[in-house]
Amino acid sequence: MPAEKETPITIADPAVTGKYKEAAEIANNVLAQVIKLCVDGAKILDICTAGDKAILEATKGIYTKGNISKGIGFPTSVSVNNCVAHFSPLPTDPEAADTLKNGDVAKIQLGVQIDGFGSIVAHTLVVGASAANPVTGVKADVIQAAHTALQAAVRMLRPGNKNMDITKAVDKIASAYNVKPVEGMLSHQQLKNKTDGKKQIILNPSESHLRDFERCEFAENEVYVLDVLISSGEGKVRQLNARTTIYKKTETRYSLKMNASRQTFSEIQKSAGSFPFSLRSLSDERKARMGIVECAKHQVVLPYDVVYEREDAVVAQFLTTVLVTKNGNAMITDPRFDAAAIKSEKKVTDEEILKILELPLKEAATKKKAKKTATAEEPKKDAAADKTKQ
Repeated sequence: MPAEKETPITIADPAVTGKYKEAAEIANNVLAQVIKLCVDGAKILDICTAGDKAILEATKGIYTKGNISKGIGFPTSVSVNNCVAHFSPLPTDPEAADTLKNGDVAKIQLGVQIDGFGSIVAHTLVVGASAANPVTGVKADVIQAAHTALQAAVRMLRPGNKNMDITKAVDKIASAYNVKPVEGMLSHQQLKNKTDGKKQIILNPSESHLRDFERCEFAENEVYVLDVLISSGEGKVRQLNARTTIYKKTETRYSLKMNASRQTFSEIQKSAGSFPFSLRSLSDERKARMGIVECAKHQVVLPYDVVYEREDAVVAQFLTTVLVTKNGNAMITDPRFDAAAIKSEKKVTDEEILKILELPLKEAATKKKAKKTATAEEPKKDAAADKTKQ
C-alpha cells in the first residue's frame, strides 16, 4: 500500500490557532512591560534580560502536562538609532554598559513559542516621547512610514496575492516619506518548529537578490511574521564591532570536534529547539562563547548578526505575526503605535495605496450575517413563487 501523506499542521486546526494566540498574548504583555523599561538611563542589557525572564515566567505555568516545548520564540533585543536589528548584549561584552538616552529611536523585538508555534512582535519608540512631547522630523517620518507600510502589507497578505506586490507597495510608501526600506530584509512564512518557511517577502531587493528570489502567492491558513524596517539612510546594512549573540539551530549535520562545542550544541537542542536563542540564556556563557564558534563555522547554527546603517541614519521597525484565514487576516501580535506621539508632516497620496489602507482586516460581521439571511430567504421566495404558479 502507498504510504499515507501526512496532513499539514495548519491554523485550520483550532488547537494550532489557540497556541499561536496564547503565545501572542504573552508576547504582547511582555512587550508592554519592556516598553515601560525603555527610559533615559536604562541599561539595554537589563531590558533584554528582563524581557526574556518575563517570557520564561509567563510560559512556565502553562501546558505543564506532556512534553510540550514552550518559552522564548525570539530573544529580547533592543536596537538603537542606526543599529538595525539583533542587539542583545552579553554581560561580558563592552556593549553591556550601553544605556538609552532621551531621543533614542529604540526597536524592541521579542517572541514566544508554544509547542513549536511562534508569535513574534517588534515595536519602535523614541525614548522620552509622548503626546505632550511628540516626535517630529526625520524620526517621525521613518516611524510613520514603517507603521503605514506594515498596515498595507498585512492587508495585501491575502490568498492569491503575490509577494512582490507587497515589496512594491512598501517601496511606494517609503518614497512618500522620503525614506528607504532596509535592503534585503525578509519576512517568512511560519510553520511548526520552522521560522523560515519557503514563502518569503523581501524589502528593497538588489539585482542579485531578485535573481535568486522565489516569487509566490499566499494561501489560506498560512502564518507569516511580517517585518518592516525603514531607514532614513541608504537602506544598506553592514556589520561593525558588536558581537553576534543571537543564533538559531539549523538542519545541517556535522560532527563537532571540540567538547565545548558539543556541550553547547546539546544545550541548544534541549533548551531552544528550532527557535532563535541568545548566548545569554545558556548555562555557561564562557563555554558558550567558545563552543558557538565551531557551531557557526560549520553552519549547524545560523547567526543573527548585529547590523547597522550609516552613523547618521535612524531605522524604525514594526513586526507582527499574521494568521491568514478564510474570513480575513488576524494580527495576533500587536506592534503598538502611538499616533499621538508621532507627528510626521509627510503622508501617502498614492490612490492605490490609500485604497489598500482602507481595507478592513476581517470581513464585517454584518456582511456575513446578511449573506446568511439572504441564503435563508431564498427557499422562502421559491416556495412563494410555487404557490403563485399553482
